[in-house]
Amino acid sequence: MNINKYPEIQPKTSFIKKMYLLIFMIITGRGIEAAAKVDKEVKEIFEKLPDGFTFYLGVSPAGPNMVVGKDKDGTVKYLGWKLYGKKINLAMKIRNIEAGMKVFTFQESTATAYNFDRFFVEGDLPQALSIVRILDIVEVYLLPKIIAKLAVKRYPKWSEMSPLRKHIGRIRIYIKALISPQLVKVILQNL
Repeated sequence: MNINKYPEIQPKTSFIKKMYLLIFMIITGRGIEAAAKVDKEVKEIFEKLPDGFTFYLGVSPAGPNMVVGKDKDGTVKYLGWKLYGKKINLAMKIRNIEAGMKVFTFQESTATAYNFDRFFVEGDLPQALSIVRILDIVEVYLLPKIIAKLAVKRYPKWSEMSPLRKHIGRIRIYIKALISPQLVKVILQNL
């Protein structure tokens, strides 16, 4: 039997699903960058992470990805979707596009996806838990309450107790995350 007769078959991916995930990751990455400037809790979590810390969240095998890093100055930045040339301290991967769609269409939370082995982490577990906490906070800011309750394991009390903090923070994060010529450029390059 000759193995070369049987080439590897690559699964087809839906263009629409891939674009949805790409746009979602760009907005979330920019939302993390904005939340690090706006929200006290996100600032505190990032302060506890080492300088030069970089993580990425991506869908295996070929993306889309989201890379976020902390400078030596302590500034958090969304670094785009390309992994090449970056020292990654923490890699958080979703097994495939279908699992990514379940997580990012909020059919299941990040914790549930991890329990069902759709999500895996390469790196330090306490740092991964910190990043998941940041993702939960950003999702609460970016999403309406009815959807955010599906996305996070526990909806935070602060979002119910202080509507002023939540709505002013939400507006500031939306402005910093969505109104960006860089976002439009990235989307147009991937079409």
